[in-house]
Amino acid sequence: MVKGVSRRVVVVQPDAHGLFEQAIFLVRDYTVPRGDVVREACRIANGYVAGRSARYKRRFAFWQIACAFAAGCMLASAAWSVIWLLA
Repeated sequence: MVKGVSRRVVVVQPDAHGLFEQAIFLVRDYTVPRGDVVREACRIANGYVAGRSARYKRRFAFWQIACAFAAGCMLASAAWSVIWLLA
């Protein structure tokens, strides 16, 4: 909460309904032209949306997960076999 200080605020609302309804930026430097501030705020908001959508892509294929599971099972079985033989 800002108390006793006047702040310059830029509110960006996307055209399409996406991840967010609006983005609010508090501007620190008053000497920057208004058009530059709005352009930079839109660039940051669009970059955030692009970065978030790319992050949710599948990282591993099903066969990779299945092979890792099988390798883990075989490793655990081998470890128990060695422990059982030494006991």
